[in-house]
Amino acid sequence: MDRLNDAAEHAFARHETFHPRYGWFSKAYLAAQRAAIEGKDLFLAEDATVELGVGKNMVKAIRFWGWAAKLLAEKENPNNTRVPLTVPSLNGVAIFDENIGLDPYIELPGTLWVLHWWMLRPITKLPVWWLTFHRFGAVEFIEEDLIKFVMDEIDKAGWKRPSESSIRKDVSCLLRMYSRIGEDSASIDDLLDCPMRELGLIEPSRGEKNRYRFVLGSKPTLPDLVLVYACLDWMALQGSASSTMTVNRLATAIGSPGRAFRMNEAALLETLGRIQTSFKTVRLSMGAGVPILACDGDPLKEAEKALSAYYRRANCRGNVGASFGDDAVLSPTSKKRNPRRKTDRAYSTRISEMIKQFANINSPLKQKGKSK
Repeated sequence: MDRLNDAAEHAFARHETFHPRYGWFSKAYLAAQRAAIEGKDLFLAEDATVELGVGKNMVKAIRFWGWAAKLLAEKENPNNTRVPLTVPSLNGVAIFDENIGLDPYIELPGTLWVLHWWMLRPITKLPVWWLTFHRFGAVEFIEEDLIKFVMDEIDKAGWKRPSESSIRKDVSCLLRMYSRIGEDSASIDDLLDCPMRELGLIEPSRGEKNRYRFVLGSKPTLPDLVLVYACLDWMALQGSASSTMTVNRLATAIGSPGRAFRMNEAALLETLGRIQTSFKTVRLSMGAGVPILACDGDPLKEAEKALSAYYRRANCRGNVGASFGDDAVLSPTSKKRNPRRKTDRAYSTRISEMIKQFANINSPLKQKGKSK
């Protein structure tokens, strides 16, 4: 799926200008879980702002980002046949269920990479994001460069062009979502504003205001098994029965993990070379002097095993039988809960940890040493 028409929906500026905040993915899942249990869509309820603890526009944004990350799905609404009911997807249950979820409060860095991959994975509700990571060739750019590129690509795809203001809102949201504000050291508010900035994919360019650059090469926070998951998942998406693929294609092809994670072939080879000793169903080989990734069995099933193995090793919650996908789950396992209660405590703990880390990084002693 290397064409915009195949990879994305015709959807623009549906985020209400809000990028995802800490706790929003979990809130989206819990609200959908409650809807599946009660048969009442919390996102459309009059008290949604009270239940989710945010403003009216943020309710819509939380729902959108839950959909964009493929954590939500639809089923027929018994109370209103004209409006489908928003319920959890397999992905949502696998990660965010409070009883069996692999990382309900996004305590592991790998979960952010998984969400990033799911947001770009076809069929995406984020065409501007897909074009930016998979087709935009510039390394350094200004906002206007990206806006012009996106509008040109939309025209080439034969889509009805949305308003320029909608494209500008999407580009602005994307840059705020992945890049910190300004080129100086990030403030604690900046770090807490959006979890996706922790991925380190885009950063301000030094020396020129409003200029950005993609961060290329190895990603320190990207777990090896999550990269293997993305590689095998993308192999399965190609619709071929083959369980082999060149590393070059995994790094450079439109829609590939290399483009989504901004990693070149050398960076992929380094990671895949490490993992083949601990995840036995994948291996690197050489064919006509070209490095090839091969897996034993169905790539999609092996991808799910790799992702489950990551969580099992990281927090002992991984289940080899965990299922992933954007299909609806009509009977969530957890009991009815207030979407605000437990998640807010968990994220308070997460934020406290980040504040401590930030204070350590920016301590007077550290700054003194840095200046020498």
